[in-house]
Amino acid sequence: MIKRLINSCGIAFSMYSKIPMPQCDWTDDNMKYVMCFFPWIGAVIGALCIGWQQLAIWLGVGDPLRVVVLMLIPFFATGGIHLDGMLDTADALSSWRPMERRIEILKDSHAGAFAILICVVYFFLLYAVTDMVTVDMLPVYAMLFVVSRSLSGLSVVSFPKMKKEGTVADFSKKAETGRIRVTLICYLVLAITGMFILNPLYGAAAMAGAFLIFGWYYRMAMKNFGGINGDLAGWFLSNCELVMPLFMVAAHLIAAKLG
Repeated sequence: MIKRLINSCGIAFSMYSKIPMPQCDWTDDNMKYVMCFFPWIGAVIGALCIGWQQLAIWLGVGDPLRVVVLMLIPFFATGGIHLDGMLDTADALSSWRPMERRIEILKDSHAGAFAILICVVYFFLLYAVTDMVTVDMLPVYAMLFVVSRSLSGLSVVSFPKMKKEGTVADFSKKAETGRIRVTLICYLVLAITGMFILNPLYGAAAMAGAFLIFGWYYRMAMKNFGGINGDLAGWFLSNCELVMPLFMVAAHLIAAKLG
Protein backbone atom coordinates (compact mmCIF):
# COMPACT_ATOMS: atom_id res chain seq x y z
CA MET A 1 0.00 0.00 0.00
CA ILE A 2 2.82 2.41 0.91
CA LYS A 3 4.56 1.74 -2.39
CA ARG A 4 1.31 2.34 -4.28
CA LEU A 5 0.84 5.70 -2.52
CA ILE A 6 4.42 6.70 -3.29
CA ASN A 7 3.85 5.80 -6.94
CA SER A 8 0.56 7.75 -6.96
CA CYS A 9 2.41 10.77 -5.57
CA GLY A 10 5.08 10.47 -8.26
CA ILE A 11 2.46 10.19 -11.00
CA ALA A 12 0.59 13.25 -9.66
CA PHE A 13 3.74 15.37 -9.78
CA SER A 14 4.67 13.98 -13.20
CA MET A 15 1.21 14.71 -14.63
CA TYR A 16 0.54 18.12 -13.12
CA SER A 17 3.97 19.66 -12.58
CA LYS A 18 7.44 19.98 -14.02
CA ILE A 19 9.03 18.99 -10.72
CA PRO A 20 11.37 16.03 -11.38
CA MET A 21 10.15 12.71 -10.00
CA PRO A 22 11.53 9.14 -10.04
CA GLN A 23 10.04 7.05 -12.83
CA CYS A 24 7.17 4.75 -11.85
CA ASP A 25 4.66 2.54 -13.65
CA TRP A 26 1.36 4.20 -14.60
CA THR A 27 -0.72 1.15 -13.77
CA ASP A 28 -4.39 1.23 -12.77
CA ASP A 29 -3.47 0.48 -9.15
CA ASN A 30 -0.96 3.32 -9.03
CA MET A 31 -3.48 5.73 -10.61
CA LYS A 32 -6.16 5.13 -7.96
CA TYR A 33 -4.94 7.79 -5.53
CA VAL A 34 -3.23 10.28 -7.84
CA MET A 35 -5.68 13.08 -7.09
CA CYS A 36 -4.98 12.74 -3.35
CA PHE A 37 -1.54 14.21 -4.04
CA PHE A 38 -2.63 16.94 -6.44
CA PRO A 39 -2.83 19.59 -3.65
CA TRP A 40 0.73 18.70 -2.61
CA ILE A 41 1.89 20.43 -5.78
CA GLY A 42 0.10 23.54 -4.53
CA ALA A 43 1.95 23.25 -1.21
CA VAL A 44 5.28 23.15 -3.07
CA ILE A 45 4.28 26.19 -5.16
CA GLY A 46 3.27 28.08 -2.01
CA ALA A 47 6.62 27.24 -0.37
CA LEU A 48 8.48 28.44 -3.48
CA CYS A 49 6.53 31.72 -3.40
CA ILE A 50 7.45 32.35 0.24
CA GLY A 51 11.05 31.35 -0.42
CA TRP A 52 11.32 33.72 -3.39
CA GLN A 53 9.77 36.58 -1.41
CA GLN A 54 12.32 36.14 1.38
CA LEU A 55 15.19 35.87 -1.10
CA ALA A 56 14.00 38.96 -3.00
CA ILE A 57 13.87 40.99 0.22
CA TRP A 58 17.33 39.78 1.25
CA LEU A 59 18.81 40.61 -2.16
CA GLY A 60 16.96 43.91 -2.42
CA VAL A 61 15.27 42.91 -5.69
CA GLY A 62 13.10 45.65 -7.16
CA ASP A 63 9.34 45.28 -7.28
CA PRO A 64 8.89 44.64 -11.03
CA LEU A 65 11.22 41.61 -11.02
CA ARG A 66 9.99 40.40 -7.63
CA VAL A 67 6.36 40.53 -8.74
CA VAL A 68 6.99 38.93 -12.15
CA VAL A 69 8.86 35.98 -10.64
CA LEU A 70 6.22 35.56 -7.92
CA MET A 71 3.51 35.60 -10.57
CA LEU A 72 5.31 33.08 -12.81
CA ILE A 73 6.33 30.54 -10.16
CA PRO A 74 3.06 28.56 -10.58
CA PHE A 75 3.46 28.66 -14.37
CA PHE A 76 7.03 27.34 -14.37
CA ALA A 77 6.28 24.77 -11.64
CA THR A 78 3.41 23.30 -13.67
CA GLY A 79 4.60 23.92 -17.22
CA GLY A 80 1.42 25.89 -17.92
CA ILE A 81 -0.77 22.78 -18.12
CA HIS A 82 -3.72 24.48 -16.39
CA LEU A 83 -3.32 27.69 -18.36
CA ASP A 84 -3.50 25.65 -21.56
CA GLY A 85 -6.87 24.31 -20.43
CA MET A 86 -8.09 27.81 -19.61
CA LEU A 87 -7.18 29.09 -23.07
CA ASP A 88 -8.80 26.14 -24.86
CA THR A 89 -11.94 26.82 -22.83
CA ALA A 90 -11.80 30.53 -23.67
CA ASP A 91 -11.73 29.70 -27.39
CA ALA A 92 -14.71 27.36 -27.04
CA LEU A 93 -16.77 29.78 -24.95
CA SER A 94 -16.01 32.74 -27.20
CA SER A 95 -17.23 30.91 -30.30
CA TRP A 96 -20.89 31.19 -29.22
CA ARG A 97 -21.58 28.00 -31.17
CA PRO A 98 -23.91 25.10 -30.24
CA MET A 99 -22.64 22.75 -27.52
CA GLU A 100 -21.41 20.08 -29.95
CA ARG A 101 -19.31 22.62 -31.81
CA ARG A 102 -17.94 24.12 -28.58
CA ILE A 103 -16.78 20.66 -27.52
CA GLU A 104 -15.02 20.22 -30.88
CA ILE A 105 -13.27 23.59 -30.46
CA LEU A 106 -12.26 22.59 -26.93
CA LYS A 107 -10.45 19.54 -28.32
CA ASP A 108 -8.66 21.57 -31.03
CA SER A 109 -4.98 21.94 -30.09
CA HIS A 110 -4.58 25.18 -32.08
CA ALA A 111 -4.81 28.49 -30.21
CA GLY A 112 -7.43 30.83 -31.58
CA ALA A 113 -7.54 34.62 -31.45
CA PHE A 114 -9.70 34.65 -28.33
CA ALA A 115 -7.26 32.40 -26.47
CA ILE A 116 -4.41 34.81 -27.20
CA LEU A 117 -6.46 37.83 -26.15
CA ILE A 118 -7.60 36.13 -22.94
CA CYS A 119 -4.01 35.12 -22.17
CA VAL A 120 -2.79 38.71 -22.47
CA VAL A 121 -5.64 40.05 -20.33
CA TYR A 122 -5.15 37.29 -17.76
CA PHE A 123 -1.46 38.03 -17.24
CA PHE A 124 -2.03 41.79 -17.05
CA LEU A 125 -4.65 41.24 -14.35
CA LEU A 126 -2.50 38.67 -12.57
CA TYR A 127 0.45 41.07 -12.51
CA ALA A 128 -1.69 43.91 -11.17
CA VAL A 129 -3.14 41.72 -8.43
CA THR A 130 0.18 40.09 -7.48
CA ASP A 131 1.80 43.53 -7.28
CA MET A 132 -0.68 44.42 -4.53
CA VAL A 133 -0.08 41.27 -2.47
CA THR A 134 1.60 42.63 0.65
CA VAL A 135 4.13 40.84 2.85
CA ASP A 136 1.48 40.14 5.51
CA MET A 137 -0.81 38.64 2.84
CA LEU A 138 1.82 36.24 1.55
CA PRO A 139 1.31 33.32 4.00
CA VAL A 140 -2.41 33.24 3.13
CA TYR A 141 -1.56 33.75 -0.55
CA ALA A 142 0.78 30.76 -0.45
CA MET A 143 -2.02 28.50 0.82
CA LEU A 144 -4.43 29.39 -1.97
CA PHE A 145 -2.57 27.00 -4.31
CA VAL A 146 -3.60 24.12 -2.05
CA VAL A 147 -7.20 25.35 -1.98
CA SER A 148 -7.44 25.73 -5.77
CA ARG A 149 -6.13 22.19 -6.35
CA SER A 150 -8.32 20.69 -3.64
CA LEU A 151 -11.42 22.23 -5.24
CA SER A 152 -10.28 21.28 -8.74
CA GLY A 153 -9.70 17.70 -7.60
CA LEU A 154 -13.14 17.61 -5.96
CA SER A 155 -14.70 18.67 -9.25
CA VAL A 156 -12.89 15.89 -11.10
CA VAL A 157 -14.25 13.21 -8.78
CA SER A 158 -17.69 14.76 -8.23
CA PHE A 159 -18.95 16.72 -11.26
CA PRO A 160 -20.60 15.06 -14.27
CA LYS A 161 -18.13 14.39 -17.07
CA MET A 162 -18.46 15.91 -20.54
CA LYS A 163 -17.83 12.56 -22.23
CA LYS A 164 -17.22 8.95 -21.30
CA GLU A 165 -13.69 8.95 -22.69
CA GLY A 166 -10.78 11.31 -22.08
CA THR A 167 -8.23 11.89 -19.31
CA VAL A 168 -10.67 13.02 -16.62
CA ALA A 169 -13.26 10.34 -17.44
CA ASP A 170 -10.61 7.60 -17.53
CA PHE A 171 -9.13 8.82 -14.27
CA SER A 172 -12.52 8.82 -12.55
CA LYS A 173 -13.09 5.22 -13.57
CA LYS A 174 -9.76 4.10 -12.10
CA ALA A 175 -9.73 6.29 -9.00
CA GLU A 176 -10.99 5.48 -5.54
CA THR A 177 -13.33 8.46 -5.75
CA GLY A 178 -14.88 8.12 -2.29
CA ARG A 179 -11.54 8.10 -0.46
CA ILE A 180 -10.16 10.83 -2.70
CA ARG A 181 -13.19 13.03 -2.02
CA VAL A 182 -12.75 12.66 1.75
CA THR A 183 -9.01 13.32 1.49
CA LEU A 184 -9.49 16.47 -0.59
CA ILE A 185 -12.15 17.78 1.78
CA CYS A 186 -9.71 17.24 4.67
CA TYR A 187 -7.02 19.20 2.79
CA LEU A 188 -9.55 21.94 2.12
CA VAL A 189 -10.62 22.16 5.77
CA LEU A 190 -6.99 22.24 6.93
CA ALA A 191 -6.07 24.93 4.39
CA ILE A 192 -9.08 27.08 5.26
CA THR A 193 -8.36 26.71 8.99
CA GLY A 194 -4.75 27.70 8.42
CA MET A 195 -5.76 30.75 6.38
CA PHE A 196 -8.17 31.93 9.07
CA ILE A 197 -5.58 31.43 11.81
CA LEU A 198 -3.01 33.41 9.83
CA ASN A 199 -5.40 36.25 9.01
CA PRO A 200 -9.20 35.97 9.33
CA LEU A 201 -9.88 38.88 6.95
CA TYR A 202 -7.69 37.61 4.12
CA GLY A 203 -8.77 34.03 4.72
CA ALA A 204 -12.47 34.91 4.52
CA ALA A 205 -11.96 37.07 1.43
CA ALA A 206 -9.91 34.41 -0.36
CA MET A 207 -12.44 31.67 0.36
CA ALA A 208 -15.35 33.88 -0.72
CA GLY A 209 -13.59 34.26 -4.06
CA ALA A 210 -12.81 30.54 -4.27
CA PHE A 211 -16.38 29.38 -3.64
CA LEU A 212 -17.79 32.05 -5.96
CA ILE A 213 -15.64 30.92 -8.89
CA PHE A 214 -16.26 27.25 -7.99
CA GLY A 215 -20.01 27.78 -8.28
CA TRP A 216 -19.57 29.68 -11.54
CA TYR A 217 -17.36 26.87 -12.84
CA TYR A 218 -20.06 24.26 -12.22
CA ARG A 219 -22.78 26.38 -13.82
CA MET A 220 -20.61 27.28 -16.84
CA ALA A 221 -19.55 23.68 -17.42
CA MET A 222 -23.06 22.24 -17.20
CA LYS A 223 -24.65 24.96 -19.32
CA ASN A 224 -22.06 25.15 -22.09
CA PHE A 225 -20.52 21.66 -22.20
CA GLY A 226 -22.81 19.30 -20.31
CA GLY A 227 -19.99 18.33 -17.92
CA ILE A 228 -16.31 18.85 -17.22
CA ASN A 229 -13.04 17.63 -18.68
CA GLY A 230 -9.37 18.39 -18.06
CA ASP A 231 -9.49 21.71 -19.93
CA LEU A 232 -12.40 22.97 -17.86
CA ALA A 233 -10.67 21.90 -14.66
CA GLY A 234 -7.65 23.94 -15.83
CA TRP A 235 -9.96 26.88 -16.55
CA PHE A 236 -11.23 26.75 -12.99
CA LEU A 237 -7.82 26.40 -11.36
CA SER A 238 -6.31 29.29 -13.35
CA ASN A 239 -9.24 31.60 -12.60
CA CYS A 240 -9.36 30.54 -8.96
CA GLU A 241 -5.71 31.55 -8.54
CA LEU A 242 -6.57 34.99 -9.93
CA VAL A 243 -9.85 35.56 -8.09
CA MET A 244 -8.66 34.51 -4.62
CA PRO A 245 -5.82 37.06 -4.36
CA LEU A 246 -8.08 39.65 -6.03
CA PHE A 247 -10.59 39.25 -3.21
CA MET A 248 -7.77 39.44 -0.66
CA VAL A 249 -6.52 42.71 -2.15
CA ALA A 250 -10.06 44.10 -2.28
CA ALA A 251 -10.58 43.22 1.39
CA HIS A 252 -7.28 44.89 2.28
CA LEU A 253 -8.25 48.11 0.46
CA ILE A 254 -11.74 48.20 1.97
CA ALA A 255 -10.37 47.59 5.47
CA ALA A 256 -7.82 50.37 5.00
CA LYS A 257 -10.56 52.78 3.90
CA LEU A 258 -12.79 51.89 6.83
CA GLY A 259 -9.86 52.22 9.01
